[in-house]
Amino acid sequence: MDPGFRRDEDTRVSHRRKNMAVYYLQIKWVHVWAVILSGSLFALRGTLMLARSRWTNHPALRWLSYAIDTTLLTAALMLVTILHQYPFVQAWLTVKVVLLVVYIILGVFALRRGRTRAMRATCFIAALVVLLFIVSVARAHDPLGVIVNISAWNYP
Repeated sequence: MDPGFRRDEDTRVSHRRKNMAVYYLQIKWVHVWAVILSGSLFALRGTLMLARSRWTNHPALRWLSYAIDTTLLTAALMLVTILHQYPFVQAWLTVKVVLLVVYIILGVFALRRGRTRAMRATCFIAALVVLLFIVSVARAHDPLGVIVNISAWNYP
């Protein structure tokens, strides 16, 4: 393989990253708004579930959720590419990914798989708490999230 070929390929990849970095703020805000929309839609569907509404798993709400979550994931992957901060390298991103899996599992049990209404309600509340903690980890860029701020209050 020609060593010049590899260098040209690296230059093209680097150039694309720099081009994408120009849009960092826009991508970040798409990500933030997608989090807000995704969490709000989950809260709405959970509230509908608690009210025993047939709209909880309506196809339109499910497809809207898929579209928002796909946008959220795409923006997250673009941010990872731009910032060179990777899960399992950066502790706070690792915590976000692990908690995201927990949130998804709780959400599935809250909206579909929970056998009793009490189990669904418990999973719904737990999922909301996990979502809020994920947001606090993201804002603090620390695996402890909001706990870091609370512990800082105890020290002058």
